[in-house]
Amino acid sequence: MRAAVLTEFGAPLTVREVPDPEPVGGEVLVEVLATCVLPYAAEVFGGVRNYPLVPPVVPGLGGVGRVVRTGPDATRLRAGDLVWCDPTVRSRDDALTPDIALQGWSSRGDGGAALARHLHDGSFAELMRVPTENVFPLPSAAGDDPARWAALAVHAVPYGGLTAGELRPGETLLVSGATGNFGSSAVAVGLAMGAGRVVVPGRNRDALALLVDRFGPRVRPVTLTGEEAADRAAMSAAADGPIDMVIDLLPPSAPSSAARAAAMTVREYGRVVLMGGVGMLGGDDLALPYPWIMRNSITVRGQWMAPRTADVGLIRLLASGALDLAPERVRSFPLHAVVDAVTHAAAHTGPFDRTALTPRTG
Repeated sequence: MRAAVLTEFGAPLTVREVPDPEPVGGEVLVEVLATCVLPYAAEVFGGVRNYPLVPPVVPGLGGVGRVVRTGPDATRLRAGDLVWCDPTVRSRDDALTPDIALQGWSSRGDGGAALARHLHDGSFAELMRVPTENVFPLPSAAGDDPARWAALAVHAVPYGGLTAGELRPGETLLVSGATGNFGSSAVAVGLAMGAGRVVVPGRNRDALALLVDRFGPRVRPVTLTGEEAADRAAMSAAADGPIDMVIDLLPPSAPSSAARAAAMTVREYGRVVLMGGVGMLGGDDLALPYPWIMRNSITVRGQWMAPRTADVGLIRLLASGALDLAPERVRSFPLHAVVDAVTHAAAHTGPFDRTALTPRTG
């Protein structure tokens, strides 16, 4: 099969023939129809983000595909099924604290590195082997435009955080980092889950206007100044009432003060979910006041990716139309143009800009 291979950090991906993957028991072989190229992919491949990938490696974070072959443990999946492949791989020998790897992308700790050695390659290829439990049937409509449905890789992140934070219908949500690729997804997903109001802070006025134009008065924009106390007051005022939940999806380049200003707008007994990259490339830690957390009974939790059950819920939201992919701007590239795809993704990082790789189209 053909695949795009990262031979070393800092070198462009090269497309070449590699052996077909051979699934073992508990795995499924999938033909990759489309996979999302994330806006920060160039930073990963360039070594800027210090991800624990081990070249040579076929990168790629999940994808839409068709089942080619299943293992003996598959009781529902069949060859030809249209599926979503979740890249979040969990170890099977510790149900309480499983090790985690993002297939073809990243991992956590020694156990995650061991998983990444076994499931080394991702979805920038014509074929991919995936754990059986990471393969989810898609509605037939996804087959009409698999590149658009590859955005599941983006939407799954905030959906995991919003479900972890137990977002309830009618609540007011604040999305820290709302004008970015993942943050704007959180706005769309939060509204699809029934948020009554979503506060969207950011510096990019055009991106804020786009969110308001798409979703209407349920979205409350706030133009940030960088002055922590003033920004916190402006976000609280925009909510026009208590903020029930804050989800942070700021990138590694953002200062911890921006994350703190957003987090501290949450009401007494409110919830804060941290999913962004603040501090991952250095800088100050997130310092939240102990008395504020304790006296206001604030829940602060981290969430990396999403549980497997979230895939089912997210696919249902998409199938029902509650979460609408139609307005998203999607640019697709064939496998041989993978370098162009990575460059395009880096230049199109705004709300609802998607870049997709379609390995079977050329």
